[in-house]
Amino acid sequence: MEIAMQGISKAFGTNQVLRGVDFTLHSGEIHALMGENGAGKSTLMNILTGIHKADAGKITVDGQEVHFKNARDAENHGIAFIHQELNIWPNLSILENLFLMKQITNSFGMLDTKKMRKLAEEKCAQIGIELPLDAEAGECSVGQQQMTEIIRNLMLDAKVVIMDEPTAALTERETAKLFEVMHALKDKGVAIVYISHRMEEVFTHCDTITVMRDGHSISCRPTRSTTMEAVVQDMVGRAITEYYPGRTTTPGEVVLEVKNMCQPGVFDHVSFNLRKGEILGVAGLMGAGRTEIMRALFGIDDCQQGEIYLHGEKVTIKKPEDAIKAGIGFITENRKTEGLILDFSILKNIALPSVDTFATKAVINDKKEYDFSNDLSHKLGVKTASIQLPAGALSGGNQQKVVIAKWIGMHPSIIIMDEPTRGIDVGAKRDIYDLMNELTAQGVSIIMVSSDLPEVIGMSDRVLVVHEGKIAGEIPHEEATQENIITLATGGI
Repeated sequence: MEIAMQGISKAFGTNQVLRGVDFTLHSGEIHALMGENGAGKSTLMNILTGIHKADAGKITVDGQEVHFKNARDAENHGIAFIHQELNIWPNLSILENLFLMKQITNSFGMLDTKKMRKLAEEKCAQIGIELPLDAEAGECSVGQQQMTEIIRNLMLDAKVVIMDEPTAALTERETAKLFEVMHALKDKGVAIVYISHRMEEVFTHCDTITVMRDGHSISCRPTRSTTMEAVVQDMVGRAITEYYPGRTTTPGEVVLEVKNMCQPGVFDHVSFNLRKGEILGVAGLMGAGRTEIMRALFGIDDCQQGEIYLHGEKVTIKKPEDAIKAGIGFITENRKTEGLILDFSILKNIALPSVDTFATKAVINDKKEYDFSNDLSHKLGVKTASIQLPAGALSGGNQQKVVIAKWIGMHPSIIIMDEPTRGIDVGAKRDIYDLMNELTAQGVSIIMVSSDLPEVIGMSDRVLVVHEGKIAGEIPHEEATQENIITLATGGI
């Protein structure tokens, strides 16, 4: 299937998102679509699949102009879209999610669960993963939900597959299996649009790279004919010579001490400390307990045993409110369901944790609230026509910036960042890294949980490695290598 998009333009109100974009896709090609958050990548693919209608331009498939009515119409014509933001029904099982709107029935018109289970197990086996088919999707990890979304679309036997940040929540093993499937599809003539900010993946697996910036298509080159530096410059409009800024802050005295924190079946006898102005990296395989430890520390989940000391004094944190009052902020890994109220405006989301600071006798000063949120929105580079728009209208990366902004506005002494740059483009990543350095220079301490090992190594003063719910070891910055971290993360010494 050959697809050509020519002169595609799209505006949402006064916000011009696409400006005459051209994009061409060939059969048997893995084509990377790159650009900063808000560049228009997802909007372009939403137009291709009938979710949005273009204001100008045309789309041709095999030389014939097409107008897909909706996403279902596009799927019926062989185009599948695996979205960055998961379309999962949390109260349904994984199996039920896999066959949403495509249930298989028997001759009596009843669901043929046995046949659906067999097909699901065959597709999982093909990819080489296991999914708890009977578990409620909402109780599964983000990685399992992401694989459910991927498998559901692969079961369509599409001729074109669009993948928007598909590996952001996957383990290294799941990611490797996904790329095996992508190359197998390519060999069968399937065309793949691969939207990602991960340069290594793009340059290893993609044939062509199209870069977008500010709603324009900037360049389209064969991967072998370009470089990472050229792609980054096309994306951000400037050269970025180093992804990770140098650390100049020297950590001070211990500000947080955790002793023997336990949650049976999840983590066991976890002890560590955090120093003033330090970035403490937390690494480990998915499912090792990294996020669960941080959730318990912040009071989201119960913790049966353990002691927490802040500035040498014992504190009790039973709920997030206790942590916030103690000066601890938490940037959650799941921004969509836990980090934001999507129906609320960007303004309200940013202001929420700090609302007491501009309220008098329970009455909010609207101007102070607006100025507060507007300043933070600009500081974090949130791309939006207005902070009065709902947070749900933003791209994934810009939603993450709003989450970060709301906690920074609280002026915490400690910030827990769980996957802070997941789904964020390279330019915005550098902005966040610079912000982390700025915060630690002001004395703020940061715990950074990340699955991106180069990020952990590049930004951490120390690295804690978690293995099967226990602290497997602590590595100073000078000895933090991928080999050392992986060794501890997999149970080695």
